[in-house]
Amino acid sequence: MAYVGRAEEVEPVVYDGEEVKGVKKRVLIGPSKQGAENFIMRLFTLEKGGYTPKHTHPWEHEVFVVEGEVELETEDGVYKLSEHSYAFVKPNEIHQFRNAGSGPASFICVIPVSGGE
Repeated sequence: MAYVGRAEEVEPVVYDGEEVKGVKKRVLIGPSKQGAENFIMRLFTLEKGGYTPKHTHPWEHEVFVVEGEVELETEDGVYKLSEHSYAFVKPNEIHQFRNAGSGPASFICVIPVSGGE
């Protein structure tokens, strides 16, 4: 059986502090709701001026920008991403996402189940 839904119907987890600002995370597909065994699909929304923490983890992830302008900072430099851009972040690579536009920005992030919801 297929599972379908709408992102706006998923209650977001809100992060807002010193290391992370103006971030909403919605787990669209994962093991706890749909029983996904391999991957987790998350939708992040960054408010104007919002950013994720600079961090690293042992799993890769794939990112697709849905709306707005996002800067991806890695050890190799800063990449400017806009709507319909995509990026691959390698395991153990230090990275941070920042809203670089004048409105909200959102991106889909896919990780393995081992990364946790």
